[in-house]
Amino acid sequence: MSGSEGGPGAAGADGGPRSRRGIPRGLPGALAVTALLALYVWQIAGRGLAMLRSGEPLLIGIGVGVLVIPLLVIGLIAREYRLAATVQRMADTLAADGELPVDDLPRSPGGRIDRAAADAAFEPRRAAVEEDPDDWRAWYNLAFAYDAAGDRGRARAALRTAAGLYRR
Repeated sequence: MSGSEGGPGAAGADGGPRSRRGIPRGLPGALAVTALLALYVWQIAGRGLAMLRSGEPLLIGIGVGVLVIPLLVIGLIAREYRLAATVQRMADTLAADGELPVDDLPRSPGGRIDRAAADAAFEPRRAAVEEDPDDWRAWYNLAFAYDAAGDRGRARAALRTAAGLYRR
């Protein structure tokens, strides 16, 4: 999620925010994995339907399970694509307003963010969310502060909160 990973805070060759032109770096891979999953679901669905048609109670039960699990996976993937699209729209809005977070924290020679600097940058972001918990911009910035601090789980949760507020 940090700018060094090509996320919304990434800079273009000129140092400014990257424009929306071209295909995002991760999109071809995500589409390829999704296509493979679709092929897998199609194959599994055929097997599940065959089990349902067998008339055997045990096979019918297994067939239902075989059909339900891929549907759950498809739902989770759709949820992630929706989040990614919303995060991109939020980043575009922030970039247009000149408020896109910049990853300028000091790093070790190996590229790791200095923990003390990340912790210091985190506090104002947390305070902004406490001050206005309905501000999607504050949650977006908090997500990137969590990411810099190495807490990817909370970063993702904060992005989900920001996206929910943004969609209102």
